[in-house]
This record gives sequence, C-alpha cells and structure tokens, in this order.
Amino acid sequence: MDFARELRTAIRTGRVVLGSKSTVKVTVNGGAKLVIVAANAPEHVRQDIEYYAKLAKVPVYVYPGTSWDLGAICQKPFMVAALAVLDPGESSILDLAKGQK
Repeated sequence: MDFARELRTAIRTGRVVLGSKSTVKVTVNGGAKLVIVAANAPEHVRQDIEYYAKLAKVPVYVYPGTSWDLGAICQKPFMVAALAVLDPGESSILDLAKGQK
C-alpha cells in the first residue's frame, strides 16, 4: 500500500484532523479511527497520544518519516507531528492499523 497516496485520498475524500493537540482532543472524545504519529515527534507528545489512543482503543501508526515529510504528504507548508483520521473516505488507510501491530 502506498501510504502517501492513501493519506492524500483520506484528506481529500474523508475527514482528517492535523496537529497533536487536535489529535488528542478527537481521540479522547471518541471520534478518531486511526492516529498517525511521525517518528520524530517529541517524546511527550507521542506518549500522550499513545496513552489516550490506548484508552480509546484507537490504533496508532508510527510513520517512519519526519514530521516535515508528514506535512509534505498532507500538502501543508509546515510540520505535522500527528494526525487523526475521523473518516477514511475512499481511501484504505485504516488497513495500516491491521498491518502494524
């Protein structure tokens, strides 16, 4: 599966929330179906997201690239340390959760 293509499809056709604070918020409220964290995300951010995702039983995918790479995939001119997929739309990005466990 091409991660970049699936993520762009999810952003275009579904609902995705960018940013670590927003990701934690939607995860706590039960709206997230998948959480993606960049490999170089700050340790405290990563721990918070993983903790709340575990409580909400939401799978976490650790993107092997940097937050700059993740921002570029999302077609944003800034770093994206974390994002939450609320609705995958026409993408099959939720299959990532099954592949990494």
